[in-house]
Amino acid sequence: MTLPLPLRKDRSPREHQPQQLFTLAKNIFIMAYKAAHLAFKSRWHKTDEELCRHSMSFVLHMAIRNDFFQSYLYLLENLPLVKLYGLTSQVINGEMQFYARAKHFYREVPATEEGMMGDYMELSNTDIESSREFLRKFVGHFSTDCLMLLLPSSKVWDQASSLMSVRFPSSRGQMEMRNRKSLLSRIMGDEFSVLSEGVGKAGTNRALDCGSGIGRISKHVLLPVFKSVELVDMMENFLAEVPNYLQGKEDRVEMYYCKSLQEFTPAPQRYDVIWIQWVSGCLTDKDLLEFLIRCQNGLKDNGVIILKDNVAREGCILDCLDSSVIRDLNILHSLIEMSGLTILREERQEGFPEQCVPVWMLAMQKGPAHS
Repeated sequence: MTLPLPLRKDRSPREHQPQQLFTLAKNIFIMAYKAAHLAFKSRWHKTDEELCRHSMSFVLHMAIRNDFFQSYLYLLENLPLVKLYGLTSQVINGEMQFYARAKHFYREVPATEEGMMGDYMELSNTDIESSREFLRKFVGHFSTDCLMLLLPSSKVWDQASSLMSVRFPSSRGQMEMRNRKSLLSRIMGDEFSVLSEGVGKAGTNRALDCGSGIGRISKHVLLPVFKSVELVDMMENFLAEVPNYLQGKEDRVEMYYCKSLQEFTPAPQRYDVIWIQWVSGCLTDKDLLEFLIRCQNGLKDNGVIILKDNVAREGCILDCLDSSVIRDLNILHSLIEMSGLTILREERQEGFPEQCVPVWMLAMQKGPAHS
């Protein structure tokens, strides 16, 4: 029978060293992960140590993927993980850096039409004409005056204006209206009957201008068609300039909303058209998806959402200057499909220089499940 060896109570300092090193390493390991957990707990809303069992790389990946679930792999191809996290998903003082950096950028942008167009003021008229043409495909119940403003070219406008300048006696007002409609019918052909009847199309009572800035789209595209508009933008100084910029049409603005789109909810069943131009890239994938879902609830019957924005040729590109992303059509399509919207039509903006990022217009309507 073998007896157990007696415990030795006189271990040398050398024999204690491995145990001490192990304990020290373990304590450092625990402290490091506790520190990491404390740094991220405001984002993840956790109070246990579950996340600390994973690598920091995993935590950063998950944080970015939560915000850019359709785009993050493309973004990771161009930027290191830590830098990408710092530019997009990091939260400082309760605000996500993707949005904080954008606000910082736009504080330096002047509240002028040139400021709204950046370095591309010469493209403004081309943009406006294309937007008008695209809009008239989905909006009905136009008055003849509205139809005149939506005629496709200045040449036709001049022709129509000169012919319609003929005045008729007030007693022949009905004849005047018939002549005006007849003229428009000759100029516009089959499109006139479709536009004037507007069967199955959006009404012309009220439109919402999202990311409106000083109201460039409202002034040139929406107000010539709709009785009233409402504007939403995150920059107070842009909205403050709207009355001056609209030059006499400011009384047709029903409401100003100084809010970021990720925080804005359109009122239910309020709008015939919701126009979203050059602002969808300022939202993360998650927030753009949620905003599109909220917009559906804000549409009237036959209401339409029109999104117009820069579109990448492939993948997703982060613009660090103004803190925005440029998505390709596949990513946009996937987000729109997930929102439950149906794409009615999409067109590429024509007339822009080839070196410019492509611009696309997409018209969407509530899908059957949301009708």
